[in-house]
Amino acid sequence: MGVNNLSLIYDYFIVFWGFLLIGAMAIGGFFMFRKFLKQLPKEDGKSDMDWQEHYIDQTRHMWGEEELDFLEELVTPVPELFRDVARRSIAGKIGEVALRREATTITEEIIIEGYIIGTPKRDHKFYVNV
Repeated sequence: MGVNNLSLIYDYFIVFWGFLLIGAMAIGGFFMFRKFLKQLPKEDGKSDMDWQEHYIDQTRHMWGEEELDFLEELVTPVPELFRDVARRSIAGKIGEVALRREATTITEEIIIEGYIIGTPKRDHKFYVNV
């Protein structure tokens, strides 16, 4: 290989590496921007994240061991990297449903309804009737 060929390979490598870094930063920026939007206060002065924490705190005492295990089973298909976020988001929706129904404990029915509300609509086609 001549010096020109090595220089050409090096140039292509630098361009490829540049595109790779720009792509990675764009993907990371997209997820950071989504998180930022969830932190913005709404008309009532609380953000989506504030409401999620409120519902989790208000219903923490209603959860039993079986219900927590069921929630864990429901979030197992989520990739491990996003599982904690999904668990908190779904638990917040379950808490919202429980408070709206004025329940004293979290039941399987409440968990399923909160799970359906808490998951993205694009995932609803994967639900199975049993």
